[in-house]
Amino acid sequence: MTHTVPIRRDADRPVLLDLFCCAGGAAMGYHRAGFTVTGVDIAPRPNYPFPHRQADALDVLAELIASGEIERYAMVHASPPCQKGCALTVGTNTSRGWGNEHVDLVAPTRDLLDASGLAYVIEQPNGRAAIRKDLSLCGEMFGLGVLRHRNFELGGWSTNRPAHRKHRGRVRGWRHGRYFDGPYVAAYGSGGGKATVPEMQQAMGIDWTDVREELTEAIPPTFTEWIGHAFLTSASVRGAVAA
Repeated sequence: MTHTVPIRRDADRPVLLDLFCCAGGAAMGYHRAGFTVTGVDIAPRPNYPFPHRQADALDVLAELIASGEIERYAMVHASPPCQKGCALTVGTNTSRGWGNEHVDLVAPTRDLLDASGLAYVIEQPNGRAAIRKDLSLCGEMFGLGVLRHRNFELGGWSTNRPAHRKHRGRVRGWRHGRYFDGPYVAAYGSGGGKATVPEMQQAMGIDWTDVREELTEAIPPTFTEWIGHAFLTSASVRGAVAA
């Protein structure tokens, strides 16, 4: 399915709604691609670099759809919590015999996004989250110091998939009692040779937050800058601009 709704603009920039926004890694990329960005997150995010609202993301989306205000947006990006399906959680739960009590927010997020009638992007890390892998991006594609593999489901539009470049080496850190060096840092967790806050900031191109938790959850802005440009220049939406 292709995006056929005209791109709505605010002050000559299309408007994007950033759900589950965290500290704004995705938001900054869309901003650089040419969007005006508004974020929503259930936690306080004082480091978020754009206007945002502290609230339940799905409640806000439902309110916008019901009121018709959703029509001011050209696109929605959503990064619902992935603990139920992410590779790290699944592997840890299985190895230790734990039950999986995490809630899957991907499906209800998709249902509301489909109801909105807008083009959208759902982002998830590698794992078992039930999304289409319409795009898979990696830091090596953009010359970054972090791999940060992420999958993206595209709703209402499509674009070509870039080639996944061969990695130049390992992620630096300890593995099973052995230390490995490499061109990438581990931007997650806090032990075993994981990256320092300054190393994560440099590797991902994020300088507006120094909170470790926010950095470990963020995606490099380069990813969504690429996606934003792809959306705005795709054949299905090019030239379809509403005042």
